[in-house]
Amino acid sequence: MDDIQKNDKRTENFYSDAANYWSKVPATEDGMLGGFGFISNTDIEGSELFLRSAFKLKNPPRKEYALDCGSGIGRISKHLLTKHFKKVDLVEQNSEFLEAAKTYLAGRTKRVGEFFPIGLQNFCPEVGKYDVIWCQWVLGHLQDNDFIKFFSHCQAGLKENGVVIVKENITSSENVEVDTQDSSVTRPLKELQRLFDLAGFSSVKEQKQSRLPRGLYPVYMFILRPRKIIRNSVSNVLQ
Repeated sequence: MDDIQKNDKRTENFYSDAANYWSKVPATEDGMLGGFGFISNTDIEGSELFLRSAFKLKNPPRKEYALDCGSGIGRISKHLLTKHFKKVDLVEQNSEFLEAAKTYLAGRTKRVGEFFPIGLQNFCPEVGKYDVIWCQWVLGHLQDNDFIKFFSHCQAGLKENGVVIVKENITSSENVEVDTQDSSVTRPLKELQRLFDLAGFSSVKEQKQSRLPRGLYPVYMFILRPRKIIRNSVSNVLQ
C-alpha cells in the first residue's frame, strides 16, 4: 500500500471511528457534553455574552440566519441561537441526534430551519445564507486539511458582515493532543490560529470561558471574519 492509500485509510478511520463513538452516546444534554451536563448553564451564559459582543462590532452581523455546526440534539440552538436569530439550521453527522433534536426543540420550531445529516468534512453551506456560523466542540473532529476546506466553504456561506464564532477546548501545552476514544484532537491556541489564518479568517475577538470546573481543558471563544485567502498557502497545506 503506497503512502497516499495509507493516508486515505487513516483519514477514513479517523472519521468512521468518531461516528462509531457518537453512535453509542445517548441523545441527551449530558451525552452531548460527555457526562458534564452540569456545565451547560455556565457554558451558555458565557456564549450569550460573547454572542452579544459580536452584535456590537463595527459592521455587526445581522440576526436573520445562523448555522449550528456539530449541533448534536440542538442544545446550543435551543438555549442560545434561536433566541437571537429568526432561523437556525442544524448540521450534524448523527441522524439520530437530529431526530431527537426535533423533539428537544419543540416550542422553538418556528425558528428552526433545515437539518443537515452530514459531517462537516463533507458539508458546504449554501452561498450567502448565514449571518453567524457557530462551531462549538466539533472542530477537533476535523483533520487539518478538512478544517481548512470547511472554513473556506464557510467564507462563501456567510452574508455580508457575517462571522464565524468558534468555541473550542485548547491544550495547556504547545502540543496537539489526540483522544483515541472519540477519535478527536485538541489543538493548542497557536495551532488553531494558524488554521484560521490558512483558511482565510482573521480573529477580531478572543475570550476565555470562565467558571468551568478545574481539570477540564481551557475553553476559548473566537469571533472570526473572512479576509482574502492566500491561495498558495492553502494549496500547500491541502496537498
